[in-house]
Amino acid sequence: MPTALKVSAVVGSILFTINHGSALIKDQMNRDRWFSGGLTYIVPYFVSIHGQCTSRSKRH
Repeated sequence: MPTALKVSAVVGSILFTINHGSALIKDQMNRDRWFSGGLTYIVPYFVSIHGQCTSRSKRH
């Protein structure tokens, strides 16, 4: 799971910057944007976990 956390931190930060960076700089982050920003980190985490599980199951 440490790999998934690293992937989530890196990919999530890149996606957060792309999707919400200007709103953050302009102080326009509202509740909906923060929720979406949180999902920006959660999605890469689950994708990474899924990839790891799929890889392990194909090896066995």
